[in-house]
Amino acid sequence: MIYLDHNATTPLLPEAMEAMRSLMTEAFGNPSSSHSAGRRARQSLEDARETVANCLGASPEEVVFTSGATEANNLAIFGLCGELPGAMYSTAMEHLCVIEPLKQLANKGYSVTWLPVNTRGIVAPFPVPRSARLVCLQLANHETGAIQPVAAFANCGVPVHCDAAQAVGKIPVSFRSLGVTAMSLSAHKFRGPKGIGALILKKGTKLQPRAFGGHQQRGHRPGTEPVPLVVGMAVALQHAVRTMTDTALALTQLRLRFLAKLKGAAVPFIVNGPLPGDADSLPTTLNVSFPGCRADILLMALDLVGVACSTGSACSSGSLLPSPVLTAMGVPDDVLESAMRFSFGETTTFADIDAATERIAECVRNSRMV
Repeated sequence: MIYLDHNATTPLLPEAMEAMRSLMTEAFGNPSSSHSAGRRARQSLEDARETVANCLGASPEEVVFTSGATEANNLAIFGLCGELPGAMYSTAMEHLCVIEPLKQLANKGYSVTWLPVNTRGIVAPFPVPRSARLVCLQLANHETGAIQPVAAFANCGVPVHCDAAQAVGKIPVSFRSLGVTAMSLSAHKFRGPKGIGALILKKGTKLQPRAFGGHQQRGHRPGTEPVPLVVGMAVALQHAVRTMTDTALALTQLRLRFLAKLKGAAVPFIVNGPLPGDADSLPTTLNVSFPGCRADILLMALDLVGVACSTGSACSSGSLLPSPVLTAMGVPDDVLESAMRFSFGETTTFADIDAATERIAECVRNSRMV
C-alpha cells in the first residue's frame, strides 16, 4: 500500500512507541498517587507537559491534556461560550468537531455567523464586533491545506479559539505569537499516539468544564492522566519540530513531483486551494479534482490498486454530501464531485509518488470510460 492519507492519521514514530513502552510496563503508577511510583509518573507527566509547552510557545500551566482535538474543541467552545445571549463567529470550512458544537449552540439560541472565504479557501477579512463571545478559526484546513490568518482575528479584541490539529508539527506554531485564547491539537496528526491531544488555554482564562469528578489539570479536565500517551505525544512533537524545516522542504518537492507526474501522464486535473510553494499552503496537502470522475468510485478504485487517500476529512468519509469546504469556496459541481485529498508525510518517498501517480492516472482514465 502507498499511504497518501497523512492528514487522517500518521504512522507512529518508533521513538514515541519506545518512550511509552516503559511507562506502560514499569513506571505505571497513578500520577496523583503520593507514593514513589506515583511521583515517578507525575514527573514524567510534568516533563512532557513542559516539552509540549516549549514546542508550542506556551507555558506549561496553559497545557490541558485531552483525548484529542475533538474533545479539546468541544471543551473550548462550550467552555467559553458563556450564558445566553451570545454571538459566535466561524467559517463553514471548519472541521466537523467545531461545526457541530456551534450548531448545538445555535439550536440553544446562540447567534452563529459563518464568515465568507475566497476561492482559494482563505477566510476574508471581517470586522468582528467586540460584543462577540467567541471566534472559531482553524489554523490550517484539513482538506485543502490553506493556512488561515488567525493572528489577524486574534487582534480583533474578541476571544479566539483555534483548531490547530492539522498545523501543529507541520508548520511553526506559537500559541503566544498567535495571540489566541485557546488552541487544540491531536498527537496522531504528527506521528504521536491516537487518543491523546491537548487544549492550550491562555493563562487566566475562565473555562466552564465539561466533566466533573477530580482535581486534575486545575479541574479543566478531571480524570487520571494517561501518562504513556502524553509522553508519546511529547516525543513525537519534539521530533516534528526539530525536523520541521527539512521535512517541509521535502514535502514541497513531493507535491510538485506529484502534480508534474500527473501532468506528464496527460491526466486533466484541477488543484483546489493553494498550490505547492505558496506561503499560505500546508506542506502536507493537495486537494485535486479530476473532472469527469466520481470521487467515491475513484476512491474505491485506488484502494483496490493499493493507494490510500480520501475524499475529505476522515470523520466525514461516510457522508454522501458534497464537501462543505469546497462548497464554501464556490467550487463548480463537476470539480466538487471529483475532488480527492492526497496528503503526504515524513515517511512518503519519491518512489511512492512515482508509483502512486501511475496508478492514479490509470484509475482516472478507467473511471472516465465508465
